[in-house]
Amino acid sequence: MKKLKICLISLTVSPDSADGEAKVIRALFEYLKQQGHDVTLITGKWNKELRDPNIIQFNLIRKRFFWVLHFYYKVFKFLRTNSFDITHANSAKAALPIILARRTKFICTIHDFTPFETELTTIPIERLLIRFVSKRASIIITVSNFVKREFQHYIPRIDNNKIATIYNGIEEKYKPYPVEAQRLKEKLNIQGPVLLYIGRITPYKGVANIIEAYRIVKTEIPNVNLVIGGKPDYLMENEYKNWREMHKDVLFTGYLPEDEVPYYFSMGDIFLTYSSSSEGFGLTPLEAISCGTPVICSSILVYREILRDNALFVPPRDSLKLAEKIKILLNDDDLRNNLVKNAQTFIKKYSWNTVGKRLEKEYLRLLNYQD
Repeated sequence: MKKLKICLISLTVSPDSADGEAKVIRALFEYLKQQGHDVTLITGKWNKELRDPNIIQFNLIRKRFFWVLHFYYKVFKFLRTNSFDITHANSAKAALPIILARRTKFICTIHDFTPFETELTTIPIERLLIRFVSKRASIIITVSNFVKREFQHYIPRIDNNKIATIYNGIEEKYKPYPVEAQRLKEKLNIQGPVLLYIGRITPYKGVANIIEAYRIVKTEIPNVNLVIGGKPDYLMENEYKNWREMHKDVLFTGYLPEDEVPYYFSMGDIFLTYSSSSEGFGLTPLEAISCGTPVICSSILVYREILRDNALFVPPRDSLKLAEKIKILLNDDDLRNNLVKNAQTFIKKYSWNTVGKRLEKEYLRLLNYQD
């Protein structure tokens, strides 16, 4: 394949940020570099300097909303003075400066339709932005067929031929770490089975239901533990503070460094992810399975598409049914072992090598190459 000059644009990048989109774009960046492409990744600087000559981190005004305009201005200036074969935005937000810079051909990844499905804000600007960018993008990448179908509902006039589904991948570091997991458990002074949640703490993620289910399970299995990793968004800061005061027996870790996350996954006896809506893919349950930990998740359509029969499913917002499923899994070693064992062949299709090759085909399609 011809070596391309590629510009990736993302608001966040791992390990400077720990969200799913940040991990996805970093993995794509590393894959494309390994294939010999000339790749530049543009992002903001939030927590740490990445010290990679091919990653440009813009220092931004850190006040709410102001950073958006500041980021757009800097990306716009960069694009106006540099040329690329491929320009690829990692969200509708990241794509707007491409349009402002009058780049007529670009790719945009739409991870989910969160602004349409949740009430995270009463301002409709994100919904308008997704519609605007989707119509202007040459190719749209979605991370699941569920998200692709969502276009028919939210943006029905979009050309379906320009939408391609490319699943996310699992990094090779996600594998069982039994020794490190035991050390971590001793360090945290945890005894007994571990229920684990790692992810963003925002209203639709169902963390309140997970805590309530844990309290129910604890009445029958007193030595069970709950570990919650991740930081609350601004909508959840007060509730998160209340949780920490009310539930002293729950371990709230806050932000987890990326290199420690596989150890936490390996430490868990069950990984819980209980979103009620607005997931585009579901990376953390796959990472947990890769680390040898079985998964219980909500029965939303995207989780059923991605996980198939390799997890246990519970209807959203039902703490009692979630608790029942947790008790069943904790008391059945064979079921836990079989869930993980049977998933090992299944998760191989989520390798970044497979994902990257699919993405390169879309790049060639943009340039009118033949496969």
